[in-house]
Amino acid sequence: MKVNLMCATCHLLRQLLIERGMPASLAMSIGSTVGEAVESGAPVVVARAKKKVSAYNRKYKAAFKKIAPRYKNKNGKWATGGFKRAVKEAHRLAGGKK
Repeated sequence: MKVNLMCATCHLLRQLLIERGMPASLAMSIGSTVGEAVESGAPVVVARAKKKVSAYNRKYKAAFKKIAPRYKNKNGKWATGGFKRAVKEAHRLAGGKK
C-alpha cells in the first residue's frame, strides 16, 4: 500500500492553482506530477539560447591556438607570464582594438 504524503511545495502549488481559478481535479493532478518529479530527483533543465560566436572571436580563437605553444614549457605548462603574453599577441594577430 502506497501512502501519498504531500510535500509542502506541492500543497502550496495546489492551493495557488485552485485560488487562481483552476479546477481542483486539474490542480491535484499537476501537484501530483510535480511532486513525483521532485521526489524522483529528476533534474529541471532550462534550455538557454546559444550565443552567436562573433567573427572576431573566431579569429582570436584561431590565433591563440596557433601561438600558444610558443609560450609553454616542454612539459606543457605555461611559462612564467606566458599566458598573458599569448593573449596579448593573439589579440594583436586577430586585429583587436582598432
